[in-house]
Amino acid sequence: MGSMFFGCSKLKEINLSNFNTEKVKNMSYMFYGCSSLKKIDISNFNTMNVTNMGSMFYRCSSLTDINISNIITNNLIDINYMFAECLSLNEINLSNFNTDKIKNMSYLFYGCSSLKTINISNFNTNNVKDMNSMFYGCSSLKEIDVSNFNTGKVIDMSYMFLDVQKN
Repeated sequence: MGSMFFGCSKLKEINLSNFNTEKVKNMSYMFYGCSSLKKIDISNFNTMNVTNMGSMFYRCSSLTDINISNIITNNLIDINYMFAECLSLNEINLSNFNTDKIKNMSYLFYGCSSLKTINISNFNTNNVKDMNSMFYGCSSLKEIDVSNFNTGKVIDMSYMFLDVQKN
């Protein structure tokens, strides 16, 4: 499903309720550039085998609601740029995300300038090697809890908090 709706900039609505994603391994760039979509609900997706969600919602600049509450992320390795430049997104709940195997979180929330609330306190970062620009440009973010982050294997943390709101 990589790049499936790539560049569908005029797409305003999408019903994904009947998608069978049981065998899917790659969802990278799936909605990249879907700049007119306001909400996406993939809570019914079976993502047990997915290893790559990099750039999945990149440049979905009108998104205000992403429902990913029920997806299983046990085998994810790469989530770089996953929510990058989701300019209209105010909050995102990633409390159910299993990040045990993830190695790349670079640019994860890059340019999410309207993002005010994010819950990533449960993130396991034991295997992450790249956190470059993870929160770069999150200028509306008031608080972020990274107290549980293990950065022992991280090679690149450059620009991780550049342009994040200063209280």
